[in-house]
Amino acid sequence: MTALRRFGLLAPLAALSLAGCGLNSVPTAEENVNAKWGQVQSEYQRRADLIPNLVSTVKGYAKQESTVLIEVTQARANAGRVQLSAADLNDPAKVRAFNEAQNRVTQAIIPLQRLQEAYPDLKSNQNFLTLQSQIEGTENSILVARKDYNEAVQAYNTRIRTFPDAIGAKIFYGAKPKVPFEAAVGAQTAPKVDFGNAG
Repeated sequence: MTALRRFGLLAPLAALSLAGCGLNSVPTAEENVNAKWGQVQSEYQRRADLIPNLVSTVKGYAKQESTVLIEVTQARANAGRVQLSAADLNDPAKVRAFNEAQNRVTQAIIPLQRLQEAYPDLKSNQNFLTLQSQIEGTENSILVARKDYNEAVQAYNTRIRTFPDAIGAKIFYGAKPKVPFEAAVGAQTAPKVDFGNAG
């Protein structure tokens, strides 16, 4: 058997073995994680864009609730300062900092949305009701986007740690596990809102 013929027989075998080592599947899985991350960012941005309108609408009705309005505005501003790129998704500290900043916004919005209980006129304000509905819808979209992201992270992390893709992931890409979102500390406890002094 000549060397050329032997090479001709080994070339498909080598290509097949490399294909089974994650050369295509690892970057595909990573791109899926990045796409899901983009959707998470999009939903957080939508919420950030809605908050100033909600705050402005409430201001006219609840002047004495200025601390609630200030807290929402500050939480939104602080969350905007914490940036997390797709390249940072394998850094647990950066993911945690981003997650905590976004959770502070979520916690700040809750009393703002509940102001309608203390201000009956606010309940009938169409702008407030529309904005509240949009924010609630966005919060639900954020949950779905985070779930989809976590599923993509799980699939990616599993792929880069299991044979045969682990070979290509390590040798060719130096792949590192991505960090999923986790529930915020105390997320299982419902927030307490008290407007007893309002009115």
